[in-house]
Amino acid sequence: MNPNLSRLQPYPFEKLRQLFKGVPANPRYSEIKLFIGEPQHETPLFIKDALTAGLSGLANYPTTLGCADLRQSIAAWIERRYGIDEVNPDTQVVPVNGSREALFSFCQAVIDTTATRGGPPIVVCPNPFYQIYEGAAFLAGAEPRFLNTLPDNGFAFDFGSLSEAEWQRVQLFYVCSPGNPTGKVLSLEDWHRLFELSDRYGFVIAADECYSEIYFDETQPPLGALQAARQLGRGWERLVMFSSLSKRSNAPGLRSGFVAGDAATLKSFLLYRTYHGCAMSPAVQAASTAAWQDEAHVRDNRRRYREKFDAVTPILAQAMGASQPDAGFYFWAKTPIDDREFARRLLAEYNVMVLPGSFLAREADGVNPGAGFIRIALVAPLAECLDAAGRIHSFITTLQE
Repeated sequence: MNPNLSRLQPYPFEKLRQLFKGVPANPRYSEIKLFIGEPQHETPLFIKDALTAGLSGLANYPTTLGCADLRQSIAAWIERRYGIDEVNPDTQVVPVNGSREALFSFCQAVIDTTATRGGPPIVVCPNPFYQIYEGAAFLAGAEPRFLNTLPDNGFAFDFGSLSEAEWQRVQLFYVCSPGNPTGKVLSLEDWHRLFELSDRYGFVIAADECYSEIYFDETQPPLGALQAARQLGRGWERLVMFSSLSKRSNAPGLRSGFVAGDAATLKSFLLYRTYHGCAMSPAVQAASTAAWQDEAHVRDNRRRYREKFDAVTPILAQAMGASQPDAGFYFWAKTPIDDREFARRLLAEYNVMVLPGSFLAREADGVNPGAGFIRIALVAPLAECLDAAGRIHSFITTLQE
């Protein structure tokens, strides 16, 4: 077996299962699950209809690059969403089976273990982070390096925490904006600094933007990586972005997304995928084409999240100083006691399930930046989110007595 498999840690939800093992939930309360970022809003009917209408395509093998209609709908969406002209659907867009599998497989295609500069290749990840980044790095034969993102500096990257020798070995840099779990959106200046480093050291930037369509001000959508590059007057060399229909369109089971950006990088990635065997089902392509062409359901989705944040934020702000994120549907909230103990006791006493922040981070520079935090996913219906916020408030009140 691949020896790098032994370097993989259990997934956060497996850690949570073990943490909750044997914990009796208080039966006086109904169960509320806020630990996983799985959208609970209904998938729009027109997407389901397009899926069933596309079932005749099951009689054909799909191509790895996907059908022209899907690529064109994605390219047109990028142009509308980010104000970008002339995205080439044939060379700058690759449909994928959700951003998760693409974020993993992209690393396998990018990393060159023969190009050593004093050690194995390095993949840089934010910390806390989406665990796929770490696993992808290990199984590609690279070493992950974690840049702590802390509230003290607005969750910004501390680029100075890597030495010159380490930067020389960096081949891939994962960015998540809006961030999971912090909700941080990178500014134009943040992107400018990252592009400068990519130019100096030659690494590829993988921008995970799967939360980009969950935001609160319709006039201020989050800045995207490709958009930032254009605003800075540069091309997309060594830059790709990942997006998905899971959060945007409440279709996590569809497993549909795309990668877009640098044509040269995507050409190599497409070659890898041709052998990887991960072409998107024709029926899913039909549903995805319809989803990317419609914005009304996305605006309604944002409205529903905005209602939940407007209702819940004052309660959690009073209870634990939580504040509304830049974007996304998570609260990243500080706990008055150990985050794991907080999660266990919240389940035992109030039957609310949240995710300890330490499960989403690794110790780097002597600190686990997730320790002492919990991630609360506002994915449940409004009434449940309000109920859960009230229970969390009550729980923290008992801790202070």
